[in-house]
Amino acid sequence: MPDHDSPTAVAPTASAPPATAPGAPDTLWFTRCPVPTATGVAADQGWLGREFAPDGIAVRSLQDVPPEVAADHHYTHALTGLFREGGNVPALWARSRGERTRLIGLTWIEERQVVLVRAGSGITGPGQLRGRRLAVPRHGIAIDFWRAMALAGLHGALSLAGLTLDDAELVDVPAAPGGGQWAAELAALRDGVVDAVYVKGALAVEAARRIGAEVAVELDEAPDRRARVNNGTPRPITVHQRLLDERPDLVARFLAVLLEAADWAAARPAEVARILSAETGAGEEGVAGAYARGGHRTLHLDLSEERLALLDQQKRFLERHGFLAGPVDVHAWTDPAPLRAAHALLAARRAEGRTHGG
Repeated sequence: MPDHDSPTAVAPTASAPPATAPGAPDTLWFTRCPVPTATGVAADQGWLGREFAPDGIAVRSLQDVPPEVAADHHYTHALTGLFREGGNVPALWARSRGERTRLIGLTWIEERQVVLVRAGSGITGPGQLRGRRLAVPRHGIAIDFWRAMALAGLHGALSLAGLTLDDAELVDVPAAPGGGQWAAELAALRDGVVDAVYVKGALAVEAARRIGAEVAVELDEAPDRRARVNNGTPRPITVHQRLLDERPDLVARFLAVLLEAADWAAARPAEVARILSAETGAGEEGVAGAYARGGHRTLHLDLSEERLALLDQQKRFLERHGFLAGPVDVHAWTDPAPLRAAHALLAARRAEGRTHGG
């Protein structure tokens, strides 16, 4: 998977597990993108495995199994026992293709989103992107979320000056398989093929510094977060309808662990920075440059009307640019019951003093 994560699988213990409860799956799976997530924190702490071990249920990460096992489930969500905390482009795409997933949570985590230019170009703001050559990568994958991210990011930057994508020249930049995140676009910028590129996250911060690129637009500074709506903002947590139908209790318990992980992270910035470095593969400088101070306090998930509206904005953008196979009704896709149950469960556990974090 092009956006693979670092190994944080929660493996079952070596001793024989207890008999699996009637109707329970043998394994629950999770997958997440290499970014700040409550799932990544919970996995790092071993809480997901600990939660379900008494049921005889193993908890495994798609990122830690061979490609033939992981297949393309991170994108298609065809694995019924899978919890996915990842980009909204593949999640919306899978739903648009008819996969029976449900949206059970949304996060909003600020990842540094910028438009980069060559040093000395004279481009210092969004208005100066008019008429410029903007890089739009093209990857040979079923759902080209990289291309979608670039288009949405450039659209957001141009909108700050009252411009649209039609006001610039979009340049296709073919990306070689396995070439690395943002590699093709940054090479095109370095070589003068394009005038500006959109990048985000920790590895992008490090890569931009290597080629001496300058920031022309800081999307994070825009007061209206609608300019930053993209693949990871907001980021959905989805589950398959079949698991939700058959074992809603397992879904609530999984979400309760994520709620606890978000609370735990909010008080531990240094630990979250360590986990982020492992998740992203970036160094301390890249992590610090990509994620806003206080970001460790923003891993909480909800289904607020504001976040649903922002996701609907992204859905409409993806429909307009041909990324979705069919219509998606964001509100019909959403099921708030599991998150309500998870909050109640966590509150009861805290009252009894039996949470994972102590």
